Amino acid sequence: MIKISIDLGLCQGYGNCVSADPEIFDLNDSGFAFLHVEEVPDDRLSTLRDAAAVCPVEAIRVEPDADGGQR
Repeated sequence: MIKISIDLGLCQGYGNCVSADPEIFDLNDSGFAFLHVEEVPDDRLSTLRDAAAVCPVEAIRVEPDADGGQR
């Protein structure tokens, strides 16, 4: 499993992550990103990387799992 997180101190609510993967990311009532889930199967790595790459403030972190999974 891949762990993902959003640094709410950096998030500006652009919503690019939501466009990249609306099953994982959404915007709350205040306009900031949140996660529907915090762990995602390894086969979603490409989509998560895309979401992180389109975040203009680099607020999304894609973390390896405890077994040394991909980043």
